[in-house]
Amino acid sequence: MQYLYIQDPQQLNEICHQFSKSSVLAIDTEFVRTRTYYPKLGLLQISDGNILALIDPVALSDLTPFWQLLTEPSICKVLHACSEDLEVFLKAQCKPVNLIDSQIMMAFLGHGMSLGYASMVEHFTGVELDKSESRTDWLKRPLTDKQITYAQADVEYLIAIYPKLIALLSEKQLLDNAVEESTKLVEKKFKPINEEFLYLNIKQSWRLTRPQLNRLQFLTKWRYGLAKQRDLPLNFVVKEQTLICVAQVNPKSVGAMVNIKDIDIFDVRHQGKAMLSVLRQAANNNPEQYPLSIVRLDQYTGYKGLYKKVKNFITEVAENSGLAIEILASKKQINKFISWHLNLNNDHQQQQEVDFLQGWRFELFGYALQKYAKEQL
Repeated sequence: MQYLYIQDPQQLNEICHQFSKSSVLAIDTEFVRTRTYYPKLGLLQISDGNILALIDPVALSDLTPFWQLLTEPSICKVLHACSEDLEVFLKAQCKPVNLIDSQIMMAFLGHGMSLGYASMVEHFTGVELDKSESRTDWLKRPLTDKQITYAQADVEYLIAIYPKLIALLSEKQLLDNAVEESTKLVEKKFKPINEEFLYLNIKQSWRLTRPQLNRLQFLTKWRYGLAKQRDLPLNFVVKEQTLICVAQVNPKSVGAMVNIKDIDIFDVRHQGKAMLSVLRQAANNNPEQYPLSIVRLDQYTGYKGLYKKVKNFITEVAENSGLAIEILASKKQINKFISWHLNLNNDHQQQQEVDFLQGWRFELFGYALQKYAKEQL
């Protein structure tokens, strides 16, 4: 295989033109995201099986030719565990098409939902990869020989293993399922964030009253906006616990805020005045505009029994279909179905968000589960 290191615009145009003739490309990214909201791209790896290119985004300010490859529908892009890679593409506002995730492919072949790349490579080739470079500084230049070897391996084996995955899934008639699941992952990652519902992501939000939820709703929107503006992790702006404390107590001054139990003093020092301003904005909301109280599913009477019945139903489907229960249903997916069935928090829960009522899961067991739920739950 020919190895190239791409660091000037002409090289980038030439190699991307070459790759545009391919039917499948193995792709990976290396990035740093320790103190920022957005990932800082350090390297792009791409291979068609004949050429392996490392594209240097530190040296290249315009990656348009690469982004065009991602959106070319005639080329299949294969990545492994691509959730974080998708965040890199999301920052570039580049939504990939015709993408398939080899981790998802392995899951349909019975290897669980979180098989690492090194484990997949060892399974098919017997080669043990050195993963010690995964958390190194990919923005520092020059890259070391170990970093380059590591980066090359991330697509070199992937492009070689991919045909085997296709053959195995096709034999089991599961390839369409893996494609659909990969596409769904892309769609979820690129779905616009509804800032009005960010407060639902705060772990203790279910404990709050409607007036407190109103304040939390304003605070989470403010924090999210500031995190994006300053490119900081959310908890670097203000920690979740601080948001809960402020929403509960509704302090009228920074001095009162300091005395709140369990609040982070560092947050108060740096964002106390800003949070007070947000609280004043929240106070202008009419009570009928307040978010509805959150019904926590595991506090619902009979929840454990309902969960067990649904889990047993899907376990039987798994046994009959030969698919692992992990690929059919996670705990989160089961809870979403139960919440939808009980019509809990109906202002937040929509049918299209229930995986069992969509796509291959609905065809395999969703319709039957829906009928079973109406009759038995």
